[in-house]
Amino acid sequence: QVQLVESGGGSVQAGGALRLSCAVSGYTYGTSFQRLCMAWFRQAPGKEREGVAAIFTGGGSTYYADSVKGRFTISQDNAKDTLYLQMNSLKPEDTAMYYCASRWSASCNGLSTTDWYSNWGQGTQVTVSS
Repeated sequence: QVQLVESGGGSVQAGGALRLSCAVSGYTYGTSFQRLCMAWFRQAPGKEREGVAAIFTGGGSTYYADSVKGRFTISQDNAKDTLYLQMNSLKPEDTAMYYCASRWSASCNGLSTTDWYSNWGQGTQVTVSS
């Protein structure tokens, strides 16, 4: 069972930046960090959880929600088995709990829906004030 642990959330003013991290562990025989489709989701109070960005850790395309394109960057560090989300030019509407998600897969098919991912972290809060 893969474990995902997010960190890096906090409170910033509009226009600021944060970098979220998601540490991955719990591999079993035949699995590795580079065989995952991983994504960041977020959920604001009273709203549904929405996909923000996704990446296939074995190499390939990245995917972004229209609302974050040009401001957020998803990346990975294979040596540290860690996923990142660099968030720049933050807006108050980016305020949400941010979750890391993963699924063993040969690729990512866009952002996909929440039920496609099989493992979730506990979340990290991001608050952007105006």
